[in-house]
Amino acid sequence: MGVSGCGKSSVGAGLAEKLGLTFIEGDSLHPATNVEKMAKGTPLTDDDRWPWLDIIGGEIAASLERGEGIVVSCSALKEVYRDRLRTVTDGNLAFIYLHGSRQLLTERMGARTGHFMPLSLLDSQLATLEAPTGEPGVVTVDIGQSIEGIVAEALAGLKG
Repeated sequence: MGVSGCGKSSVGAGLAEKLGLTFIEGDSLHPATNVEKMAKGTPLTDDDRWPWLDIIGGEIAASLERGEGIVVSCSALKEVYRDRLRTVTDGNLAFIYLHGSRQLLTERMGARTGHFMPLSLLDSQLATLEAPTGEPGVVTVDIGQSIEGIVAEALAGLKG
């Protein structure tokens, strides 16, 4: 979890590979109206996010019902969003909070291509972000290192 540009997709895919689990790119679950809004530089509201979070929660819950683990990338910027996911999974999930400086996030977003999220929305996401410090089941990892290093640190945090 974290703001755009923090590496959720790359880290999530890496974690899933190391753990032998399925990976779902949370952005792919956004309704088309959400993608259109973000592509136009319009921040999402809570009302925009609830259906998306419910889809993500449903994917996690279905995986757990099958007795399987899953890795899903999701911004989960507010505590209430994370709590909604905790509720649907009876608390049987962990969050990897990918934390980085605004400067590093700006550099990463500026370097990527083919993503619908414009750099102009970074400040909106940072303003919305409620850091999950002190919440249950959260591992915080600094993104100022290689993807491999982030994945290794996340795995160590999950096991610790």
